[in-house]
Amino acid sequence: MGQNIFEKRNFYVITGGPGVGKTTLLDAMEKEGFSVVPEVARKVIKEQQEMGGNALPWGDTGLYTKLMLKGSVESYIENAENENIIFFDRGILDTICYSDMIGNGISAEMDEYAKKLYNKRVFILPPWFEIYATDSERKQDWEEAEMTYHKMKIIYEKYGYDTIDVPRDSVRNRVSFVLLNMDIV
Repeated sequence: MGQNIFEKRNFYVITGGPGVGKTTLLDAMEKEGFSVVPEVARKVIKEQQEMGGNALPWGDTGLYTKLMLKGSVESYIENAENENIIFFDRGILDTICYSDMIGNGISAEMDEYAKKLYNKRVFILPPWFEIYATDSERKQDWEEAEMTYHKMKIIYEKYGYDTIDVPRDSVRNRVSFVLLNMDIV
């Protein structure tokens, strides 16, 4: 993508820390007829676990970050020609946030990717203790989940995105909230 980076106003990111209901919300958005791009991090973790690889958040974090960035950029490019509204389960900036959180910083390449990619309205789901759970791909504890949420807000806002907190509510009400707060393209 390099210098051909451009803002796709029809690309919306739904983000937040782990275990806050992003996938459930995105599944509901898909049932409403919207296109959804699945989370890259879970795909990388699953692939690494299946092949016995170490590019994992609890293994080689540098390689894990590179694979997440590569996958996020590829999913963006694969959809670049689509003019319909698309919801991304996390975006390229989530990888940037992760890299910064683990102390790897933000490379010049990451910094360039962060500019003018998605609609400037990013929907962020706050920590929700009552629904939080770990699984084979999500091993973060509650404190890390909370920290991730706050760091995501900082990173997205640093790059000029308007983070909109999606209320802790029923899936139906969350869908309605997102639809009512979109910057219709």
